[in-house]
Amino acid sequence: DVEIGPYVVIDGPVRIGNRVTLMPHVHIRGHTEIGDDCVIHPFAAIGGAPQDYSFTGERSFCRIGPRTVIREGATIHRGTAPESSTQVGADCLLMAYAHVAHNCSVGDHVTMINSAGLAGHVHVGDYAVLGGRVLVHQFVRIGEHTLIGGAAGLAQDAVPFMMYVKRNQCFGVNRDGLRKRGFRDEEIVELKMLHRQLLRRAADIRREAAELAGKVRTQPGRRLIDFILAGSKRGICMGRRHEDRTEEMQGP
Repeated sequence: DVEIGPYVVIDGPVRIGNRVTLMPHVHIRGHTEIGDDCVIHPFAAIGGAPQDYSFTGERSFCRIGPRTVIREGATIHRGTAPESSTQVGADCLLMAYAHVAHNCSVGDHVTMINSAGLAGHVHVGDYAVLGGRVLVHQFVRIGEHTLIGGAAGLAQDAVPFMMYVKRNQCFGVNRDGLRKRGFRDEEIVELKMLHRQLLRRAADIRREAAELAGKVRTQPGRRLIDFILAGSKRGICMGRRHEDRTEEMQGP
């Protein structure tokens, strides 16, 4: 029940799940696994060698979760270190010319809009949305339910549930996206409080997050605190220092 179009190249120990559609000119290489019900559009290249000078041909992996759609010209490379892997979760949409580099971990329900690119070792949480031509530095973490505006650049970690519209700058809570996914008003209100206290004002974000840890009451608030306390190789994207009165007037 797998559909393989003309001029498709499957090269190496590739494993393809049930009901997968490979449109013409798809190229899949190496130790790559494609989950059930995936649809891969023309000229996508999956499982190729990483763009990393340290790679010398060791066995590594690329794994794509079920029901993921990969559009035209998108590229996903396998891991660099021996036995390491690049992973894309279930129900993702990678639009045309999106790029996922070696050793990235992309969660479930993630959307990468046209030409969005992840450098190596990037972690993307569930339900994140990366706008067109977003560029993400290696080793950056992007939290769950984040919205990264088109052409933004991230060289530091993006805290969960927030919006990022400029380079390394947190704009505020992703309210519309959270409401669409069923988040309650009290959860959004607490996330707004944490945004004000930690991402606008904090001089030492980890210390102040630890002080607030015992005061948060909602699960999203706890996940945000945990994300900050987990540590970072690149630092945390902070928000605007001035008060946004328009946002305050709009309410939760």
